[in-house]
Parts: sequence; C-alpha cells; structure tokens
Amino acid sequence: MAEVLLTHSNHVYSDPKQVSKMQPYPPLQTLLAAAVLEQNGISVGLFDPALEDSPHDAFVATLETHRPRLVIVCEDDFNFLSKMCLARNREFAFRMARTAKDFGIEAVVHGSDASDNVSAYLASGFGAVAVGEPEGTLLELAQDRPRGAIAGLAHRCELGLHYNAPRQLRSDLDALPMPAWHLADMDRYRQAWVRAHGYFSLNLASSRGCPYRCNWCAKPIYGGNYHAHSPQRVAAEMLELKRRFQPDHIWFADDIFALSPRWTRQFADAVERNGAWTPFKMQSRCDLMTRDTVVALRRGGCEEIWMGAESGSQRILDAMDKDIRVEEIYAARENLRANGIRACFFLQFGYPGETWGDIEDTIRMLRETAPDDVGVSVSYPLPGTKFHQIVGAKIGSKANWRDSADVSMIFRGEFSTAFYRALAGAIHAEVRGGTSFEAWERVHELRGLDRVETAVA
Repeated sequence: MAEVLLTHSNHVYSDPKQVSKMQPYPPLQTLLAAAVLEQNGISVGLFDPALEDSPHDAFVATLETHRPRLVIVCEDDFNFLSKMCLARNREFAFRMARTAKDFGIEAVVHGSDASDNVSAYLASGFGAVAVGEPEGTLLELAQDRPRGAIAGLAHRCELGLHYNAPRQLRSDLDALPMPAWHLADMDRYRQAWVRAHGYFSLNLASSRGCPYRCNWCAKPIYGGNYHAHSPQRVAAEMLELKRRFQPDHIWFADDIFALSPRWTRQFADAVERNGAWTPFKMQSRCDLMTRDTVVALRRGGCEEIWMGAESGSQRILDAMDKDIRVEEIYAARENLRANGIRACFFLQFGYPGETWGDIEDTIRMLRETAPDDVGVSVSYPLPGTKFHQIVGAKIGSKANWRDSADVSMIFRGEFSTAFYRALAGAIHAEVRGGTSFEAWERVHELRGLDRVETAVA
C-alpha cells in the first residue's frame, strides 16, 4: 500500500516508431520525484505504463491494490517523447485523471505539455499542475501544504485559474537523492532490450536545462537555465547502476552533456578512478566537440554522440538562432572519427524560408561528412518559442503530433508533409546503407508536384 502513486503517460506500444526502435528507459524524472518523497517519509508506489499490454487496465488494478490518497502523473522531463507533447500521451494522461477521480482520488500532473496547457489539464480532471522543476512542488503537495502557498503550482481557486509564484530552480543537484530505482521493473526493461538488441541500456542525467537559444526549442521546465551535477556524483551514479543492474550501456539523457571542458576532464578522471567505466551515448553540440573534450569523453566511456546539426545551410542555421557554423559540423565529425566515437546528426527540415537549395546544402554536408546515423524531423512549433510566434498565424487545427512517427507539417511550409516524409526516408536509406535510388526519385517527384500545386494556388 502506498500513500502516493506516481506514474507517467508514455506507453511504448501506442507509438509505432517506438515499438520499431524498442529502446525503452525507466521514467527517470518520475523516479527522482519518488525518491524525494520517500526521503521525506512518504510511502510511494509506481505505476509504469511504458511496457504494459493494456495500460489502463493495469492502472485500474494498481489503484485497487494501493488505494492511494494522491496520484501524481509526473512525466519524464528527460525523455524526448515528453518534450514532444504528443497527443496520444495527453489523451492517456487525461484518462488516468478521470479514472483516479472515479476512485475518489485526486490526481495532479507535471510535464511539458501540462505546463503549456494548464487549462486543458485542469478541465480534464486534474486538481493541479506542477509547473517548472517538479520535486519541491510535488513534495509540498504530498505533504498537504495549502495550495495557495506552494510555489510552482497552477490550480483553480474561487477567482478561477491561479498561478502561484514560480519555484526557484535547484542549483545544487547533488543534494537530490539518487532515483528510486527499486520501484522500476528492471527485469522487464532488460528483457525488452536484450530481445531487440542483444544488450541492456539504462539512463542517467548529469544536468538539467540548456543555456543556448535555438528559437524552435521549447523550454517550459527549466527555461534558459543550466545546472549540472558534480563529475564525482555522476561517476558515483554510474557505479551504482553498474553494481546493482549490470547495464551494458548507458544513455545520458541531458539536453547538453559535457558543456564544460573542465567538467568533462574531471568526469573522465572520476570514472577511471572509481572503476565506473560503462559505454555510453549522449547529446551535445557540434561546437563543443573540440579535440580535448572528445579525448576526455572517449576516456570516460563515450561511444556515440548525437549533435543538433539541423542544416547544412548557414542561412537556415542563422535563422534558427542556432549559433553554430557549418564548418563546426565538419570539425566535430572529424574529431569524433579520429577518436573512434560514432557521430550522429539530428536534422531539421521545413524551417520557414528553407528552399530546395538549402536542402541541397544539407544533403551535400551529409555526403561529405558521412555521419554514422541521423535523426530527421521537420520544424515543430511548440508554445513559448520564438518560432511558434513566427508561424503562429499559419498553424491550423492540428497543433501537436499524434505520436513520434507523425512528422507532420503543423504550419504551411515550402513543401508538403508527404515531401518531407519522403526526404527523411531517402536520407535514412542513404546514411544507413540501404537502397536510396527509388527513394530519391520519390523526393523529386513530390517536389515537382508541390511546385505545381503552389503555382496553381
């Protein structure tokens, strides 16, 4: 029996792309919130729907078992699917709120989508929304503090929707306990990974937030702030996972890993000193991948880095406020290649003003740098961004992707959704060594059709 039941709305089997990838990770932010509640004497349960066949039925069974006094739908802020604000996840969260209400249990929620759409979440049955960094706000809710006195809370009052004062972000992340790993069903995650890939990967985060100002990047939780754990703490968490669960691999889910060259060197030293070495992958920026940083990352166990290259057109990078140069993409690729680290690019097409010539610049950059893998998407306007303000008048009735495979143009762009999906398919085929000739023919066919339709319009 648990006083408070924590959960989230990411269900792998509702997302065809995630089923195909089958790279599920335990809900890190949810487990961190659970650890903070446990540290303060509150008994906690976890309902993790990620790998459930029938998540709603399993949720009902969990409510019947625990009969908690509070349900917290705490999305995993370190999971890119939560940051994408997908319609399927929102619908499942709403359903959990209604189900909890049927049991006479209040539900509260935290996450990127809830922070952007407070009224919709409250109307769906949630009693409150934790906006911003969640642990302190959720702890005070679980301690039954007066709603009006809880910083970072949005809720209904006599006068309507009310936002309390924002909660100050933590600067000392090392003061947080380690995630409540004991609540996660590690065997289930291990089996999913081993069946699909032959190895087991677990997730960690060394930092929170990102200080850069790419104008399409939504930051409803941390804003433009950035705080990091000490290198020693991160190495200690790696060692803890290694001892308890023997992962073959770690995914650092930070927005930016290794922001500081000094931090990175100290991290590699701590990993070596503590015997915490485990192969890992992470995300960073091309301009941060200097030779010294890359050498330290390799020493610490890094095998793969995903970087937001976005475009091979300097004009588009500047329009995005990306603050990188195309030549820095090339330099990062060479530094990683020289140190035996896989270099992978995130690409983004469809940004306003992007022409076929800009797309050709990106294709040329890909062929010249030959990344080990790519992730391809289209520009996706989310509330609170400068980009959303730029294209807001062009957004139709569909404001969110349904699932992670959706990749729809939410606003009217230069080309159609079908064109960009075909472009993504052709690029994936070429980079991953598949057959790409017919795929590129389809791209050019759709490009021609789009130009005809635009001329007619």
